[in-house]
Amino acid sequence: MNKAKIAAVMQPYLFPYLGYFQLIYASDIFVLYDDVNYIKQGYINRNVILATNHTQRLILPVHKASSFSPIKALSFSNDVHKILKQIRYAYQNKKYFKDVYPIIETILTQQDRRIAAVCFSMLTAIFSYLNLNRKIFFSSDIDYDRTGSASEKIISLCHRLGAGTYINSAGGMALYQADNFLQKNIELKFLKMREISYFQGADSFHANLSIIDVLMNCSPEQLGELLTEYDLL
Repeated sequence: MNKAKIAAVMQPYLFPYLGYFQLIYASDIFVLYDDVNYIKQGYINRNVILATNHTQRLILPVHKASSFSPIKALSFSNDVHKILKQIRYAYQNKKYFKDVYPIIETILTQQDRRIAAVCFSMLTAIFSYLNLNRKIFFSSDIDYDRTGSASEKIISLCHRLGAGTYINSAGGMALYQADNFLQKNIELKFLKMREISYFQGADSFHANLSIIDVLMNCSPEQLGELLTEYDLL
């Protein structure tokens, strides 16, 4: 692997919100944390879209979902009819539907049903649509120390990637301590998304929806600008 200044590590999520993509955009190397245990009732297999002025949850079932199984061992269901129908119904009249829906359909119907594989395809397809290239790896493919604490695992990943800086979403500020990272020659930063808005065609703006909502309502150029609307703390 090439040396990288900045690394970010996140579990794979199904069409996550804009802040997740900002984290990838801000990093030189992004790692899909697929060798940690699956979280039931979390956002790995679900997200929220906007349908006629009200939010609606998208859920893609996971075969034999268990909090005792690593993400890499689990797969999404082949039954994507319902979720595709929800997306079509919610966004068929949106400006960028004809450009974006085929991308979503291809991702959701791909043959490799592994959670990490589908999410990898989703991320690479969306960044390709934005004409941006990002290096994305699976943690399960990296030889790092898996025996330590949460922060020690991240530090080990950073060392293996040659990263001098690790960025995490602002929601992890209570989980990681800067001093622990500095002792291992790694700078810790947190990414906080600014308050953003874009045209949704609703009575009021609904924040932090799935990236699907942003893709359907914004041009690639607009979305590219939204990716920069963050602060590193």
